[in-house]
Amino acid sequence: MKYKNIKEGRFLERPNRFIAFCEVDGEVQRCHVKNTGRCRELLTPDAKVFLDYRPGSQRKTDYDLIGVMKNERLINMDSSAPNAVFGEYLAEGGLGYVPDYIKPECTYGNSRFDFYFEHDGKKCFAEVKGVTLEENGVVRFPDAPTERGRKHMLGLAECQNQGFEAMAVLVIQMENVKYFEPNFKTDPNFAESLIEAQKAGVKILAFDCSVQRDSIKIKERVSVKLERDLY
Repeated sequence: MKYKNIKEGRFLERPNRFIAFCEVDGEVQRCHVKNTGRCRELLTPDAKVFLDYRPGSQRKTDYDLIGVMKNERLINMDSSAPNAVFGEYLAEGGLGYVPDYIKPECTYGNSRFDFYFEHDGKKCFAEVKGVTLEENGVVRFPDAPTERGRKHMLGLAECQNQGFEAMAVLVIQMENVKYFEPNFKTDPNFAESLIEAQKAGVKILAFDCSVQRDSIKIKERVSVKLERDLY
């Protein structure tokens, strides 16, 4: 996934989930935050940020905040990126096969999943979650309670029970991490639903990404740890 016109800035404040003010080329700019998560550990005063500049749009701002430096680590925080990069990875045969058919955003039962695809006679559903929360190389999801995420995991388990192939895909929007684990402290209900989904046969896949200021691409598989005694 490539961005066309990236500008570097300095984060100032985030008055609400959708808007941030950043200094760009010496001027204060109103920016759209492309991630409605808390991201408190990322958007700290004076943090170096990267903005997708799209002048002439009909929106209230020409800037989308899509990346941030956390110490020496570049993190993509564009919530639309995980689906885009997994879609590219899937179509290019990253899972070991090139699907015969891919349909983004597909409803089944009471759930709406990010991808439906078919390969080798198998019918598959995949739900993608972007991961930006990192501490000492360990990454976790979510950074805030998500009832929607829990329902997705229950829906995947139901699909698996009905004979489909189902997978939860954690796209880690940074590289060189140790492993992924669910965030039991912040959202134990989601963590439990992820464990139950795995018990039902749902594949839990995690990938880190090669992140540049103007691009993001899936890099390699990352270990997944679901043991509760880590907390």
